[in-house]
Amino acid sequence: FDEADRMLDMGFEPQIRKIVRQVPPQRQTLFYTATWPKQVRALAYEFMRSPVQVEVGDINSLNANKDITQYVHVTRGPGEKQQMLMRIFQSLEAGSRTLVFTSTKRMADQLGMQLGRQIGSGVIHGDKDQREREAVLADFKSGRRPVMIATDVAARGIDVKECKAVINYDFPGNIEDYVHRIGRTGRAGAKGEAHTFMDGQKDGKYARALCEIMVKAEQAIPGPIAQMAGLRSGTYRPYDDRSALQPHPSGGMMTAQAAQMAATIPQAVNKPDECGDFKRGNCQRGARCKYSHGGQGGGGGGFGGGF
Repeated sequence: FDEADRMLDMGFEPQIRKIVRQVPPQRQTLFYTATWPKQVRALAYEFMRSPVQVEVGDINSLNANKDITQYVHVTRGPGEKQQMLMRIFQSLEAGSRTLVFTSTKRMADQLGMQLGRQIGSGVIHGDKDQREREAVLADFKSGRRPVMIATDVAARGIDVKECKAVINYDFPGNIEDYVHRIGRTGRAGAKGEAHTFMDGQKDGKYARALCEIMVKAEQAIPGPIAQMAGLRSGTYRPYDDRSALQPHPSGGMMTAQAAQMAATIPQAVNKPDECGDFKRGNCQRGARCKYSHGGQGGGGGGFGGGF
């Protein structure tokens, strides 16, 4: 099982148990994972007998790569997020591979439409078939389309050594996913940078855990985030995120004119996504599905529900 913690944590326990029942008891079972929470570990041990555990680093604590420079930008509403996104692209060297994460498929498609003509971007999420995903990933790796926009379907298991930057357009649903997302850059000793948009009202509950991750990785913390987390002055290294972004000498990935054109495309509202499996008639998650099942109940119920 690759990404074993994600498989168990996302509600696939019934499917895993069904598979285990169908395979011979005399078997070799291997679990691979970057995080191994105690509650998930206990469940996994039901499927193994006297397992040998190989650990790289401290599996009981969550740590970010120190080769990744982490920036956190407090934004208020879609307009500010859009402006900050354009500033980031102007600060990155032209052609830099950049992975942008959104919380919904709808927003991923919207950003793909905004950025596709100005930079060259591809989109992958749960409604894209395997061939589409492979084509987008190939274009991203080759640099034909240097920006890839994705939901968390791409947060793990993708290794693009040339990835220069990660942008969390939407803050992830937990701090573990934050670490996994930004870990797509700074691979194999390379330097990388991660930019995260944080809504003070909606995402403030993650501020303390985020600061702990950043302090352990020896990162500077912007004042507004430190205030949300209740950090005392002198216990962290501050920085001013407003002065952190300067236009790149190469001209950046996006010129000021292109940024202005992209910003004129209407913003999508981060509404819940409709479940692709449900539309195809094969969603087995029922009420546990985090995506909307339209007016048919389950998932998020009507289109106003869901995730």
